[in-house]
Amino acid sequence: MLPCCAVRTCHVLVLVLCLSAAEDFDWTKNDRGSFYYGTFPAGFSWGAGSSAYQTEGAWDQDGKGLSIWDVFSHRKGKILQNDTGDSSCQGYYKIKEDISLMKELKLDHYRFSISWPRIMPTGIKSDHVNEKGIKYYDELIDNLLENKITPIATLYHWDLPQVLQEKYGGWQNISMVNYFNEFANLCFERFGNRVKYWITLNNPWSVAVEGYETGEHAPGLKLRGTGAYRAAHHMIKAHAKVWHTYDTKWRGKQKGLVGISLSGDWGEPVDISNQKDIEAAERYVQFYIGWFATPIFHGDYPQVMKDFIGRKSAQQGLGTSRLPTFSSQEKSYVKGTCDFLGIGHFTTRYITQKNYQSGHGSSSYFTDRDLAELVDPRWPDPGSEWLYSVPWGFRRLLNFAQYRNPMIYVTENGVSEKIMCTELCDDWRIQYYKDYTNEMLKAIKDGVNVRGYTAWSLLDKFEWDEGYSERFGLYYVDFRNKNKPRYPKASVQYYKRIIIRSLIQSYKTHYNNPLTSHMEMVTEVVVPTVCTLCILLSAVFLMFLLRRHN
Repeated sequence: MLPCCAVRTCHVLVLVLCLSAAEDFDWTKNDRGSFYYGTFPAGFSWGAGSSAYQTEGAWDQDGKGLSIWDVFSHRKGKILQNDTGDSSCQGYYKIKEDISLMKELKLDHYRFSISWPRIMPTGIKSDHVNEKGIKYYDELIDNLLENKITPIATLYHWDLPQVLQEKYGGWQNISMVNYFNEFANLCFERFGNRVKYWITLNNPWSVAVEGYETGEHAPGLKLRGTGAYRAAHHMIKAHAKVWHTYDTKWRGKQKGLVGISLSGDWGEPVDISNQKDIEAAERYVQFYIGWFATPIFHGDYPQVMKDFIGRKSAQQGLGTSRLPTFSSQEKSYVKGTCDFLGIGHFTTRYITQKNYQSGHGSSSYFTDRDLAELVDPRWPDPGSEWLYSVPWGFRRLLNFAQYRNPMIYVTENGVSEKIMCTELCDDWRIQYYKDYTNEMLKAIKDGVNVRGYTAWSLLDKFEWDEGYSERFGLYYVDFRNKNKPRYPKASVQYYKRIIIRSLIQSYKTHYNNPLTSHMEMVTEVVVPTVCTLCILLSAVFLMFLLRRHN
């Protein structure tokens, strides 16, 4: 046995390695090798996802309140072709039909979001709790469990109650921390006896940057240089409060887990031999996922964010940094508030150093980073103009995101198309899933603790400011038909084969293990044989006794 001091030294060393994993990432090593033939771990969970506003429809039915996306999408010119999510996929009325699709796919889990204004119309519990909204999610959860599909519930997928935006300024206001916690607590109370996986926020980067910096998303504010940072600061605090509420009030009874889903592109240096490009690439990733992950796992913002935004703020003549600060008490409160890390990922960029001058009114989140994004024209881009297929970037990102060696669930990964795809032959999506799931398998082989994968998405749906012009679904939805019928694309059968093959491979691996095989032989062959012989001998002996008695 190791002496106690040696054990403590090893423990400290392991802790240091875990803490510094992202900082020690090897930028010079990029193995883009060929297809890797291996097996996923036993118990690996395969699923698909959706979100409330994108799929439910029924925007003003059964007592639901207005969300910021209801209001934003009704403003002319905000959404391509002035589309709205008013009816979307009509998922609100198609629970059993959609779960039958999941069952056909052999899904282990389904990720969905709970619409805050559907169960709290104004966002405030004391105003009103909408029992019809509660009933809808009860039915969804119960039907999932009846079909042996694990529900993974997201508490916030961008549909903030409009009342909270109008009265308080939404995520610009610190009051959202308590209102969100109140909503989350109600969800734990009503659904937590059945839901064991909770995601607090989905892609807060997009909420902050596109909602409060560029104005591309609801609520459509353009608060350049300040809005995104303030919104993010409040969302991080809200996430932490919800985690603590669950930890102190519900975990003991419900035995669930609370995490967060962070989406991010991978940034690869243009010139791997150029230190400035390497630093720019790391800055890109830190300003993306690190912005939220570093406070949650380490207690504070990435040092590079504090340095760059602080320096740019000083150059503007500001007395304090535009990046808010956590007090020492807040750092302790936020740190460690994550039972699992959700990773959403779609694409990659090449990154190079580019200096932006700071001046009054000229700074923004994007210029704060001092970098430029590039793409390789050879990268496939079948759908969204921002989404290029670069599978090796997925493995790189998963390896980078080793904050305290977290349990990771891939919460979003998929590819879109802009064509109608009426023939349902989405061969590019099949190739995307093949390549990206293989890179995830390589990351697992690297030692990354990935426990599950969520294909994005189950259905074609409302794609935010792009309306219905882009389709991510495994199932095609005919939006021109008021009944919104679903049709399987070719990728459905491919993804189903991945899931079945993974299950078979795990089974084979389990039974090919020499020790396991020996134990299985004992329990499944020897023991039953011995039992059978005992029964036969007992029967023979009993017959012998009966004959003697007669």
